[in-house]
Amino acid sequence: MLRRTGHADLPLHTGTVPRWLADRMKLLGTQIVESLLINYGKKEVLRRLSDPLWFQSLGAVLGMDWHSSGITTSVMYALKRGINERAREFGLCICGGRGKYSRKTPDELLYLSEATGLDGTSLVNASKLTAKVDGCAVQDGFQLYMHNFILSDEGDWVVVQQGMNTGTKTARRYHWSSENLRSFVEEPHSGVTGENQGKILNLTASEAKDTRGSILSLTQENPDRMMREIARISGQDYAPQVELDFEGTKIQVRNDRNLIMPSRHEVRAEDVDLKRLGSVLATAYENNNQDFESLLLTPGLGPRTLQSLTLVSEVIYGTPDRFNDPARFSFAHGGKDGHPFPVTTKIYDESIRILGDAIEKSRLGYNDKSDCIRRLNVTARQIEENCSPMADFDALIAHERGHSKEWGGRTCFE
Repeated sequence: MLRRTGHADLPLHTGTVPRWLADRMKLLGTQIVESLLINYGKKEVLRRLSDPLWFQSLGAVLGMDWHSSGITTSVMYALKRGINERAREFGLCICGGRGKYSRKTPDELLYLSEATGLDGTSLVNASKLTAKVDGCAVQDGFQLYMHNFILSDEGDWVVVQQGMNTGTKTARRYHWSSENLRSFVEEPHSGVTGENQGKILNLTASEAKDTRGSILSLTQENPDRMMREIARISGQDYAPQVELDFEGTKIQVRNDRNLIMPSRHEVRAEDVDLKRLGSVLATAYENNNQDFESLLLTPGLGPRTLQSLTLVSEVIYGTPDRFNDPARFSFAHGGKDGHPFPVTTKIYDESIRILGDAIEKSRLGYNDKSDCIRRLNVTARQIEENCSPMADFDALIAHERGHSKEWGGRTCFE
């Protein structure tokens, strides 16, 4: 299970997603979830959503700003719209949301429990406890404003919630998972995503067990004694007993899952694994794609569409080690803020059409298209391992922007 998979800095962005992009995000995001369900099942969908880096990569593939805090709210809204329409078919449902919608989560969970026979009281307690722990027990300066509870009809769940720090204009995303979860108050997170603000008080750490016990005992002390003790130590330097350092060991994150998102909007070469991106381009532009064209039954299928489909394929079939550079996935369809290039709506629509057709054929027992999309990921990895191609970053950006009008490039500023 992916737990405490790292952290990332997320600049706090405001604004809304234009309708032309929101509808496409709903369609492609739902198709990606459906592909995961067909290939791996519900537990894997939840496992992916509990991984902060995979989640960020998904948002980039869907055309969101590659580094923005807006990925969290926009992706969850798109998935909620798409998944909940097919909740009985998928066996998944998303509750909550941003602001006032987050407060509706308990009522939604109770409604679902009545429909499925699940223990609604336990689900509501899980929702409240995750919010309480991240809002109170982890005092990191972020105020929660979004809470999503993703539930399967088998009783498994994931929580994705986000807080903001208006002083630093940053956001932090928290991921929870019920899989193998030992305790809600001891090392509970599957991952924390947000900007490193330095030392914080974390009462959920395993090292805080004694501290939690001491706090409990303090509640039983005589108030007069407590006031005398406070007066005695006033003026002295004080450091919390338990600190959380994202770069250290107390949070027990895997170092290779850490991610720092810069505040700048532009994507730079250092944000991307150029070898991995080079293998995607080689698959799309240099590899003989006649087999892909015939299997996908798409006459005239161009290399630019194959580039997008290869990155979509990796989101579906890739292993956790493939998502350490989420910015690379913005080269599937671009970003709504124009970075690394405007969203290529015509290519986006082709990705939706081809993936949707592959899913439909799979339902009928014809897996050629789905196998072909899987092969895009396999081929790119083989090229990466055997040929070590390197992407010419500047040339690629120039190429994408040069063809932007032809490919239906749009931004949220239009």
